[in-house]
Amino acid sequence: MSSTNLTVPYAERPSTPTSPTPTAVASYPEPLSPSPTTVTHDMEGSKEHPKASSSSVEPHEHKGLVCPVTKQTHGFCPAQQGDSRSPCPALNTMANHGYIARDGRKVSAQQITNGLKACYGLSSPLAYFLAYVGFIYLSKLGRRMDLFEIGQHGRVEHNASLVHHDTPEGDKYAPIEVDPKLVAALVRSDVKPTEKEAEASGDEFLLNYEDIARSRVRRETECRPVDSVHQEIARGEMAIILGVWEKTASGKEGAKKGIPVSWWRTWISEERLPEGWTPDHVQTMKDVVARSKAIRAAADKIRADAAVSEKEH
Repeated sequence: MSSTNLTVPYAERPSTPTSPTPTAVASYPEPLSPSPTTVTHDMEGSKEHPKASSSSVEPHEHKGLVCPVTKQTHGFCPAQQGDSRSPCPALNTMANHGYIARDGRKVSAQQITNGLKACYGLSSPLAYFLAYVGFIYLSKLGRRMDLFEIGQHGRVEHNASLVHHDTPEGDKYAPIEVDPKLVAALVRSDVKPTEKEAEASGDEFLLNYEDIARSRVRRETECRPVDSVHQEIARGEMAIILGVWEKTASGKEGAKKGIPVSWWRTWISEERLPEGWTPDHVQTMKDVVARSKAIRAAADKIRADAAVSEKEH
């Protein structure tokens, strides 16, 4: 995957987290309540998701849900100077498409809940669980926060990300920059059949739970240790997007169920939705749990096979 290509840079995290600057406000104690940036529509199971559109615009300021330059509620516009972003591509994409405040600031748990339903087609229980449990982990329940705060190390954020570097020792917040080399390593090393094999056979190049398992094993070997709770969070992150975009493609190498790698590349590197994509089903908690278990089982098998191979040699 290519590196993120934004017209202007993301807003930087505060260099000294204990002394936030005006571009990285810390916490917001006001109670949850409707606001001009609240997403009020319920899109659960809806087919009305606006088509994504590209945008290359002059630097400007974001307020609310509608981009003042593109004039589109849910059209794509990358983060502008002063916008707040996190290590989470799902939330950054929601901000870039106006499903939560485009500046990524003063976001409530309810706004994230509504945004997850409208943007990705998540069920109400799943969206509610993800948003409110996340706020609890961050000690922000009943408050608002800027997206960069989600990157507080060791809360929801974790080491061994598939596309981000570990949080440097002593830093409070994780890096938000996607490393294109890590993206390329996943696509080149972990996806089977490979891109060249898929091209040669004419099959669609898909990413599935076994590919994610290979990537998780590789990254957990390369990075600092990840505890069991954050391993579960890491598996769940990809289980969700697998469920949102999963399709079955038949080809010369047989049928494979997965998500188009091109979609994943766009989402992870540009933090935007695939062009023309609309949710066509409701993604449930039960479905995510099943996929997460499948990723774990596949990863356990990879580790067990590697251990046997090592003993034999």
